[in-house]
Amino acid sequence: MADLTDTTPAQTAHPDWLDRLPEQVVDPHLHQWDPLTTTREVSREARLFRPFQRVPRRLNRLLPRADREFVGDAHHVLKPYLPHLYAEDAGVLPVGTVVHIEAVWPHEPHLESVGETRWLATLPFGSSGLPRLGGIVVHVDPRWSDAGAVLDAHAEASDKVRGVRFSAAHHPDPAVRDFSDTPAVWSEPGFLDGFAALAERGLSFELWGYAHQLPEALGLVERYPETTFVLDHFATPVGVLGPRGRHTGRYPHQVRDMLASWREDVSALAAHPNVVAKMSGLGMPVLGGDLRAAAVDLADLPRERRLVDAVAPLVQHVHASFGRERTMWASNFPMDKPTLTLPATLGILVEVLGDEADLTALTRDVASRVYRL
Repeated sequence: MADLTDTTPAQTAHPDWLDRLPEQVVDPHLHQWDPLTTTREVSREARLFRPFQRVPRRLNRLLPRADREFVGDAHHVLKPYLPHLYAEDAGVLPVGTVVHIEAVWPHEPHLESVGETRWLATLPFGSSGLPRLGGIVVHVDPRWSDAGAVLDAHAEASDKVRGVRFSAAHHPDPAVRDFSDTPAVWSEPGFLDGFAALAERGLSFELWGYAHQLPEALGLVERYPETTFVLDHFATPVGVLGPRGRHTGRYPHQVRDMLASWREDVSALAAHPNVVAKMSGLGMPVLGGDLRAAAVDLADLPRERRLVDAVAPLVQHVHASFGRERTMWASNFPMDKPTLTLPATLGILVEVLGDEADLTALTRDVASRVYRL
């Protein structure tokens, strides 16, 4: 996304707001994986590229369009992403605690999903200056007849289990990547009934789907008022920054209509006090933009007005709808890595919000309360 023709002198990579951060901040959304030593969806491909320090970018052209436009750069999913790499990416941000969000670990049979929780316990979080692992959000499908037993097995494997994510993302554009097998899973009777297994155990739930799916979440949120729901990634409005798929975001009127509906739907969710918002995912390639561009860093943000102006409506509306006490920053690394550096995932929020950003609440207090850190 960076404008390589811009000759404006680079700004400092240490803006003043960095000095106003808490001594340690919380990153409540990162993923870890190692397709070389654990069985993952891309393990076979990852082993083919093991001899290469970097997976060639030209490989992206071989991926199906939906995958290419979702991941942006295959390197980040074919190579291990482990605590020391995250710490390098965090750079100037003083991340002291992280929350791990499930990362598509195999779950057939369903108890296999517990392998991810056990694997996380083997990683060196909290040692040698690395951030500590404060919480784990696991994968469970409430439609499973054994959902309760799987949740109990996760809890037995780790006392850090705090919540559940079932990715509901499903898009009408056939060239946008789906993560759910059905388009309206949040409102399915089996999902609504089975969700009781999560609610009874006091777990939070990550609401991640695409923007047009937000209305489907209202019934779930209303039925379980004692459960904390976390709206992830601004509900990922596909194509808001540029065309994606076969026909999404190709015309200005499409984007205007999408944003109008998105605003109404976000406001409707925010009216429920058991919903909080995670301001993350602004670097997800599926939002649109140049897949070949270098990642924008803190020093680039003052000059990246097109990017800042494009995401400002999302940031401002979520902040206004949920308020300081129900909004938190998260990096979503390494999924945002093709587009933004990790410090820039926070920097872009500060760039938009300015003095409205309560950095202590945004980077520590809300996440600590939601995930009981």
